[in-house]
Amino acid sequence: MSAADSVADAVAPLAHLDGYLAHLVVERGLSDNTLAAYRRDLDLYATYLAEVGISDPAEVAPEDLETYVAWLRQRTSSAGRPYAPSSLARLVVAVRGYHRFLAQDGLARTDPSAALGTPRAARSLPKALSVAEVERLLAAPTGSGSLARRDRALLELLYGAGLRISELVGLDVDDLDPVERLVTVRGKGDAHRLVPYGDLAADALDAWLVQGRPATSPRGPAVFVNARGGRLTRQGAWKLITGHAERVGLADRVSPHTLRHSFATHLLDGGADVRAVQELLGHASVTTTQIYTLVSRAALQEVYRRAHPRSGA
Repeated sequence: MSAADSVADAVAPLAHLDGYLAHLVVERGLSDNTLAAYRRDLDLYATYLAEVGISDPAEVAPEDLETYVAWLRQRTSSAGRPYAPSSLARLVVAVRGYHRFLAQDGLARTDPSAALGTPRAARSLPKALSVAEVERLLAAPTGSGSLARRDRALLELLYGAGLRISELVGLDVDDLDPVERLVTVRGKGDAHRLVPYGDLAADALDAWLVQGRPATSPRGPAVFVNARGGRLTRQGAWKLITGHAERVGLADRVSPHTLRHSFATHLLDGGADVRAVQELLGHASVTTTQIYTLVSRAALQEVYRRAHPRSGA
């Protein structure tokens, strides 16, 4: 049990709490378990009000509720962990409903929670491999067989151009410009973009297209084909990627977008402009791309924490 929950047991319940819970039964038909959860959430709110010296909930101001959310973020749950975003949202919903009830029933002059938003879930950071880990994965396909050539070209282009797997398997030979080293990518919503790729990807593609692909007797224009010559599917590509990741000890670090995430993160780490990365990834909004700047920032903070003598680490 957390310290906050222990204090809650000794704090008097909120004024009109029973009336609010009865209102929930009549208006929403909530179960006993849900009502018990509301009571626990509002008992925690009562603890906060007692700590800040507010004895009458009708006197709560909007800024008190903002402080309550901040207070919750500093507390731990009964499991001893910080409240998850979903738990914070539930706690705020309970308080908002309680204050709305007080205002609607004339038990408070105003509803201080009217402008109180639900705490947003923290944005999850994309998983990016380190440069060394990417190199291990790209070196995983060995041998001189046609499928080994295909796999090397696939991994090099996936990382070298930051493609989605669906974009990669949808490529036709005519989408590649080996002279300019550009690939025309058909992205989401029929959008098209031109993306450059580097020397290593160009060499791997050349080895596949000139020596490997003809040996599979391809039946169509697809750049990447399976062992029978048909277009490689998204599932087929994902299966071969995970197979190579497992071979080099990266199975738990690789997801369908891992190389795309690594492409963006490594460009930003290298000083690329976020707008340029947006164009390369085919993001409609730069906001989507900016999440990768958080990854780079996190990496910088970790480097600082480990390396600086005054970081406190």
